[in-house]
Formats: sequence, structure tokens, C-alpha cells
Amino acid sequence: MSRIAVLLSAAFLAAAGASAAAVAGQATVFDQVGAITSRTALAADRPVEARHAMVVTAQHYATEAGLEILKKGGNAIDAAVAVGYALAVVDPCCGNLGGGGFMTVHLASGRNLFLDFREKAPLKATPTLYQDAQGNVVPGLSTKSWLSIGVPGTVMGLNEALARYGTMSRAEVMAPAIRLAREGFRLSPADVKRLESHTAVFAKEPNVAAIFLNHGKPYRVGEVLKQPQLAHTLELIAKDGDAVYYKGPIAHAIVAASKTHGGILSLRDFADYTVNWEKPVSCDYRGYTIESAPPPSSGGTTMCEILQIIKPYPFSKWGYASVKATHYLVEAERRAFADRNSELGDPAFVHNPVAELISPAHAAKLRASIKPDAATPSSAIKGGRGPDEGTHTTHFSVVDAKGNAVSTTYTLNFLFGNGKIAGDTGFFLNDEMDDFTSKPGVPNGYGLVQGKANEIEPGKRPLSSMTPTIVLHNGHLFMVTGSPGGSTIISTVLESILNVIDFHMNMKQAVDAPRVHQQWLPDVVFVEPGYLTAATRPVLNKMGYRFRVVPSIGADEAILRSPRTGLLEGANDARRRTGLAAGY
Repeated sequence: MSRIAVLLSAAFLAAAGASAAAVAGQATVFDQVGAITSRTALAADRPVEARHAMVVTAQHYATEAGLEILKKGGNAIDAAVAVGYALAVVDPCCGNLGGGGFMTVHLASGRNLFLDFREKAPLKATPTLYQDAQGNVVPGLSTKSWLSIGVPGTVMGLNEALARYGTMSRAEVMAPAIRLAREGFRLSPADVKRLESHTAVFAKEPNVAAIFLNHGKPYRVGEVLKQPQLAHTLELIAKDGDAVYYKGPIAHAIVAASKTHGGILSLRDFADYTVNWEKPVSCDYRGYTIESAPPPSSGGTTMCEILQIIKPYPFSKWGYASVKATHYLVEAERRAFADRNSELGDPAFVHNPVAELISPAHAAKLRASIKPDAATPSSAIKGGRGPDEGTHTTHFSVVDAKGNAVSTTYTLNFLFGNGKIAGDTGFFLNDEMDDFTSKPGVPNGYGLVQGKANEIEPGKRPLSSMTPTIVLHNGHLFMVTGSPGGSTIISTVLESILNVIDFHMNMKQAVDAPRVHQQWLPDVVFVEPGYLTAATRPVLNKMGYRFRVVPSIGADEAILRSPRTGLLEGANDARRRTGLAAGY
């Protein structure tokens, strides 16, 4: 039997909120170095299988919206746009009309494309925007105020993808989202928990409270959330497209609210906003081709750099979560993240040496610095000070019957963005400006100490960790993957790929397996419950590793074309209990 991981260890299942029966039914067997070598078959270990097409999102209503479009004859791009708009309704914390993101596309013709619809800094933004007269960073300005908003890109991004490569009209693909907003959707326990976490925030804004509180009180499980204002906004976009959002009443509403509350957004910011089609970052790993996000995302470059470093090591032989696999993966991450934080930024403002960073020569140089039996202190690794992405992001993956595939990650940054809604537009606005450097050497909202390369400049896009990725084998679609999770997005996507290619897991096992993450600074290794064992932890501690157990790292929504059956395997990450994989 080949070495594969036990997924969903009892500790991890409990952390993910799995049923008691599933936890009780789990059993694991470890070898001498702690690699997991056998497992109890669980229903939870099985992916959803489909012959023709698949949609996986973090919210089941959005998955159903995408599947509806596919069954009506739409392609993967049509379905992805439908999902993007639907998530703005049913996942308001993270799905959005007021944020931005990235889309990686594989066309059935063989072309691979990347769409950048990341937010931009307003034209009146300055490097000292969040500092007082004494040069001190003012807490909350970059996260909770009207100054925290980057010019949103989601609407133009979705519309551009549809216009360029879709087959259906905006009205057709937006119909499910409009219906969900107008008629409402029933709230699950996970939905209510997320809304309840921001009750106090909602209560401070009357127009927000009117939507997301039920007569001043939190919504309860089973109640229906209707959003008529958002439905009207969506109807305007369906009818008039970008014009209504970037030059019409929606832009005017956002700018008016910004000015009223001390913000700096202008109508010119919206009128000048653009999205960009780029070539994905591409690299090889054990005969598979990785197509991922280029700058202003750091994701594809950093992941490819890690893959090039670990390529010579026999991970499959060593086994998932073994001492050796963990050691060399963590050391590769440590070095690649140091490069990420010093070398990458918005390509319109910063030179990005991507080819050099993912080259065999650079990988060999970094590999040579890894000690076989000891951790390298992060203080011994040179690197700059770079930004992080908010952890409250959402990802979705779509594959159609013709072989088109879409991997999309988009975000508001913090949960529910900055908590503001402009007038009666009905959607939350981002606080993506916190991803910039408020002041060199001062931590941002996620504790990342940043440098001058990512300082605020007019029209600049903040560096991101979002990593929507497509994996090919012999030119054919193999895997679609991506995740929320801030800087841990890169580790999440990377490890899902390793779990399939090196550790021979199915798609569900791969996304649910406990994860590990190291990002250079702080000099600590983050792990999920169940990753370390009684056999591995003491050995790794002796090698100099310090671990911090965290409840969750990332949440992959992924699709695999099984090399064994030829079927599509869809997997909603167990960490996002509202999600769904569905196909036909």
C-alpha cells in the first residue's frame, strides 16, 4: 500500500466541527518517523464525483447558482461569473461587489490566462495617509474608516471575464444572484455565527443594521435574509454593466458617502479604474505544469519557488507529515517567503524578478543552505518586509464539460470589509488599503511588518497572497485549486497540490488534511490540530522548530480530474461548513 495521509484526524475533525460519529470512527497508524501510512475509510474522505462538470464554492447556494448556469449550457466562465455575483449575496462577509481579486483561466483550446481585478489606491492617497502629525500610525484608519477603501475591481473583473470568454448575457448569469437577493435565502448555523460576530459593528451603521440585523437583533438559524437594495444594485449592473458601477449612480453613491465621512474616493478614481489580462506564472513540478497568479499577487511566484526547492526530495517516499517532509517543506517556505517579502509588488510600480526567483539556479542556491538535521533561524535568512492579505477571503473553482476551467479568489480583506455600506447600494466596501505599508516597520492589521516597496501610492495595487491556481498534466486539465487565508493561502494551495501529486490523496483528502505553514517572520511554524504526532513533534522540536497550533489554515475549494477514474472530483473544504461541491 502506498503511503498516504490519514485525513481528518480526530483532533482536526473536532476543530472543523465534524460530527461526533465521524470523530469516533477515525483511526490512524503511524510509522517510525510519524508518516501516516493507513487510514479508516470514511464517507467524509470521499470527494463528490461527476463525469462532465463541477462547481465548488464556500457557500452551497452559490454552488447551485453556478451549476444552474452550466446545466443551461453555459461554460465555466459563465458559471464562475454567476458564482461571483451569487457569493456577493449569500456570503456577504467575503463574496463581494465592493472588493477585488484574481482569476486564473484554462481554456479548452489550451490557452492559460490570468485576470487581475485587484483594488487600487485612490488618486489622493499618500504614503502617510494613516499617520498623525507626529508620524504615528493611527489605529483603525486603514481598517475601519472611509479612508480604508481601495477602488473596487470585482464588478469590472467579472464583467470583463464574461464579455471576453463567456457565452451568456449578464442578465442570464446574474439571474440567480438577483433571485437570492430579492427572495432571500435561509440562514444556516454557520451563516448566523458569522453574522453574529459582527452584531456590534452592524449596529453602529444604521443602513447596515437595517439589512443584517433583524429589527435590531441578530438573525437566527432558519430565518430568511432578504436584501432588496442589493437586488436593485445587481439589476442595475445586469442592465448597464460597468457604466452604472464606475461612472453612474453606484460610483456617485460611494463617492458621496466617502466625502461625507472623511474619505478620499473620487469619481475619477472609478472612471479611471482598469482590469488587466496577464500571463500566469508557470512552473514545472514532477511533470505537472502549475499555472498560477503573477504580481501583484505574490502567490504563484512564491509557490513555484517553494516547489523548485523541494523538487529533488523524495516526498512520496518520506510520507505526508513525516519529519523529513515537514523539515524540508518548512525550510523551503522560510526562504521563499523571505524573497516574497522583499522582491515583489505591483508590477506597475515595482520590478518583479519572477523568472530569477523560480529558476533552477536560485532554487539550488537556497536548497544548499538547508541543513539536513536542523532548522534555520529566520534571522539568518535575508529578506525584506512585505504585506499580507486579509484572511477573510473566498475562493471558487469551476470546470465545464468542454474542458474550460476557472479558479477565482476575491476578497474584502477583513471580515465584512470595513463594515461600511454606501447609502442604499446594499454591499460592503473593502478595507484593502490596510495591505499597504502604513509606515515602514509598523505592523498592519495582521501583524505583518512591511517596507517601502509596498508603500501607498496613487493608483497602486497592494501586493496580495491570493493564489488561484490550475494544474495541468501533459497539457490537459488536472486540478483547480485556491483558498482564503492571508499569507497561508500559498501554503494551503501548495499542500493541496503536494497531497495529490506526492502523497496520492483524492481531492477530498487533499483539502481536508491538516496543514503546516511558515512565512519567514515570525520565526514560528503554524500547524493545525492533527498535523504533528507523538512521534514527530519531539524530533522536530529537537531540530529547533517552535510550533504554534492554530484552529485553521486556509480553506481550499478544489477540483481534480482523477487519473484513476477519469471523473471530476470536487471537494469543499471541511473548514467551510456552508460550502458545497456539486456536478453532473
